[in-house]
Amino acid sequence: MEAALAEAEGLSCRALCVHPCWVPHLRGARIPIVTVAGFPLGADRAEVKAKAAAMALEDGASEIDMVLNLGALKSNDLAAVAADVRAVRRAAAAGTLKVILETGLLDRREAGEAARVAVAEGADFLKTSTGFGPRGATVDDVLLLRRFGRVKAAGGIRTFAQASALVEAGADRLGASGSAAILEGAPGA
Repeated sequence: MEAALAEAEGLSCRALCVHPCWVPHLRGARIPIVTVAGFPLGADRAEVKAKAAAMALEDGASEIDMVLNLGALKSNDLAAVAADVRAVRRAAAAGTLKVILETGLLDRREAGEAARVAVAEGADFLKTSTGFGPRGATVDDVLLLRRFGRVKAAGGIRTFAQASALVEAGADRLGASGSAAILEGAPGA
């Protein structure tokens, strides 16, 4: 974990996202620490996600990436989707909340509904993917989600060209596990 932190700090990354068990070990990091709730499928009960978010903030995280309740969304139970986000927002009031929609599993209508509900319930960012879904971020995802709020494009970003296209489409942030390789592909690198 120390190597990942050193690399992220050395590259001037915006933040480092880690599993919740690593958060306490990274107190004092020079960059924000991000962790997840409901990862990777969003199937945990809202109370469990909220408790996980609160514990992560107590442990030193400053941002929470929660996975939306995809089963509720697919069942068109938007009240449950809203309650899920609302519970985590309350628990993570002191931190930044990004709601992961896993757009590769959604059609455009579902993604739009999920984005609308997430922002209405207090999401600071809409995040495209966990990186474990059927596909990662696309320009079309960013263009759609951008209509509702700030976007973090994540999942499957491997090249500088791909990263640039997502930013040009309106992504406010990018999430990538291969930041060093992406930056090596930058013009003049």
